[in-house]
Amino acid sequence: MKKLLLILTCLTTIVAFASPEIGKDVSDFTGKTVDGKTVKLSDFKGKIVVLEWYNPTCPYVKKFYSVGKMQEFQTQVTSAGHIWISINTGGKVDDLKSAITTDKNKASLVVDDSAGSIARQFEAKTTPHCFVINREGVLVYKGAIDSISSGKSADIEKATNYVLAAVTATQDNKKVEVNSTKPYGCGVKY
Repeated sequence: MKKLLLILTCLTTIVAFASPEIGKDVSDFTGKTVDGKTVKLSDFKGKIVVLEWYNPTCPYVKKFYSVGKMQEFQTQVTSAGHIWISINTGGKVDDLKSAITTDKNKASLVVDDSAGSIARQFEAKTTPHCFVINREGVLVYKGAIDSISSGKSADIEKATNYVLAAVTATQDNKKVEVNSTKPYGCGVKY
């Protein structure tokens, strides 16, 4: 009986910390913004939320920020009343604050995940690795930001932007056509 109880406890723990699946509720998380405020994913229930794993030193991230495209995407999403959260795993807060200013990051907020707990929960692999969560807290997209896995800014205009497509479909109450792709970029450092 004790063994069965132990096995059930372990399985429950594994399920509780399993990576979010498309079409399933996303488990809540708590994080600290770079200015020290505590936020929870559940604070944004009722809004579409984009999570973007962000490493300002990654060439794949620079591909977007150096030409103002990521900021454009962030502004497009937030001006429609949605939330964009940039999450940095593995960096130092002071360096991150400086990078946000340099990059002119337009996310709703930037979360310091130096402990890696949010990255582990989402099994974030790369920067940028993106997730789109609908108003009900259900994951509708996870993967690459776009369809061309290069470090060249010139490829942005030629690529299909999966994140913006998922946000648009979700806000229009339509099915997200491409809901999962392989992320590309620099590895997330836990």
